[in-house]
Amino acid sequence: MKTKYLSLGLITAFVVLSSCIVLKQNEKPTLFLIGDSTVKNGKGKGDGSLWGWGSFIGELFDTNKINIENNALGGTSSRTFQTNGLWEPVLAKIKKGDFVMMQFGHNDSSPLDDTARARGTIKGIGTESKEIYNPIKKKQEVVFTYGWYLRKFINDIKAKGATPIVCSPIPRNPLKDGKIVLANDSYAKWAEEVAKAENVDFIPLNQLIKDNYGAASADLVKTYFTEKDHTHTNEAGAKLNASLVVAGLKTLKNSKLNKYLK
Repeated sequence: MKTKYLSLGLITAFVVLSSCIVLKQNEKPTLFLIGDSTVKNGKGKGDGSLWGWGSFIGELFDTNKINIENNALGGTSSRTFQTNGLWEPVLAKIKKGDFVMMQFGHNDSSPLDDTARARGTIKGIGTESKEIYNPIKKKQEVVFTYGWYLRKFINDIKAKGATPIVCSPIPRNPLKDGKIVLANDSYAKWAEEVAKAENVDFIPLNQLIKDNYGAASADLVKTYFTEKDHTHTNEAGAKLNASLVVAGLKTLKNSKLNKYLK
């Protein structure tokens, strides 16, 4: 009988302790990451030696004080992250005091209505829209601008009492014929314009990375990429990009997220 009561007591204590741990975990704010494969490639485990910076940024935060949740998905654009049902479950988890860092642009330049992915957005940040037939979903869809979709994210996040942070998309592999060739990126400019117009924090990640590349040798920059494609970084490149996200974050004087950095 005593053994039975002892067992029940241990089970009760375990349940109470587990509940306290879960409660404490929920009390912490969360930094949610949303974006494409340059934020999380595949399942975020380095398949094919390709990595997104979101897989390493948690190493730069004090995770005893903040949770990091990487919800980015490869192949998505600012449009399809919303229209394919990826944003709603993330939004449902966001609570007051949380942070959401977004980086889109690499796939937004795709066609609006191709039979492969139909993921593109209208170029720019205006209010233009176009009705198309989506051959993937086999129905009509109204497509908006890149800026429109970013603003939708921002407004949804603000409505939850959380803090949106916009990152400009990372540059692609700048090496050409053994030399570093840095090109302007329209999506980087549009991301900045939207962030400024909406008065939210902006990290000029595209420019921070290009500045780093420009000060490095071609041989060093080559070590940040694989030979598989010209977009995705390897582990070294992703870790560099994560460090530059944090470097950009530190320049935001009024960012409440800074206090959670190591």
